[in-house]
Amino acid sequence: MNLGIVFLTGLTVGGLTCLAVQGGLLASVIAAREEEEVEAHINKRNPFLPTLAFLSVKLIAYAALGFLLGAFGGAIGINQTVQIIMQLVAGLYMVAVALNLLNIHPIFRYTVIQPPRFLTRRVRNQSKSKEFFAPAFLGAMTIFIPCGTTLAMEALAISSASPFAGAAIMATFVLGTTPLFFGIGWITSVLGDNFRTKFLKIAAVAVIYLGLTSINGALIAFGFPINSQSVTEAFNSGFRKSNDEQISSEVSESQSIEITVHAGGYSPNYIKVRKGSLVTVKLVGKDAYSCASAFRIPTLGISKNLQVNETYTFTFTPEKTGKIRFACSMGMYTGVIEVI
Repeated sequence: MNLGIVFLTGLTVGGLTCLAVQGGLLASVIAAREEEEVEAHINKRNPFLPTLAFLSVKLIAYAALGFLLGAFGGAIGINQTVQIIMQLVAGLYMVAVALNLLNIHPIFRYTVIQPPRFLTRRVRNQSKSKEFFAPAFLGAMTIFIPCGTTLAMEALAISSASPFAGAAIMATFVLGTTPLFFGIGWITSVLGDNFRTKFLKIAAVAVIYLGLTSINGALIAFGFPINSQSVTEAFNSGFRKSNDEQISSEVSESQSIEITVHAGGYSPNYIKVRKGSLVTVKLVGKDAYSCASAFRIPTLGISKNLQVNETYTFTFTPEKTGKIRFACSMGMYTGVIEVI
């Protein structure tokens, strides 16, 4: 186990692949804090504490998770359905926070996370309690919405068969992602201090985009028929017809498919097979340190977290024509197997 490689993975692809959901949560809670300060005519210019709270508690949560994964060998692995639901909830939460920032309706004020009353009574300075609690709470909750790279690190923690090695792997990985997340928190707060009210509107639009991206990814990962992928395919179906005919003529009787899984997605990502014949799919993991390594076909119940240079083969027999969609666990990288 090379912790240097684990740290480098977190510093590069780890931070980027997890930023859409987890970075959006951090940005949303800081933007909500900015709105409270604007209303109270406060200009604290303190981006450090909420960002530090989010990242510190996240580090502790993942180190604890790595400890348990190493100790129990995956007995507490995060269920795929739970992960998708948490990603969907996170997206809905971000959209609700953004609607609160835009003052769409008073009901959205309830999205601002507050510490419990007993904690508020124990902390003399209530503003500091709020400033710490919400980002800390969301930092802990990020263990339920891991990106594909995080899942790969969790698999590595399980394979270590040691609680301390597992904790070291997860803690090192999260430390690697910290600079990018800290930059997001700092930029969000600093821009808020400089532009204040105008920034709240800009932040709201950005958070809505991140929220909708998270929701769409969850819908794709869950196999829901209406999502950006299905809508795009409907618009492009006419342009793809001639290419589809060429592909279908090249399909062999054996219907053996090899899909390369790399950091940028899947190749090929559009495949044609014949109805009623056995299909053999071989996944080949290359530089699979991204969300693409968590390969999912919801309609077939296929779920595989690939390691680098690992191969995985499965078979199925399509009984009806139509499109079988595959995607990573977050719905960021997608593809289609069309049955003709």
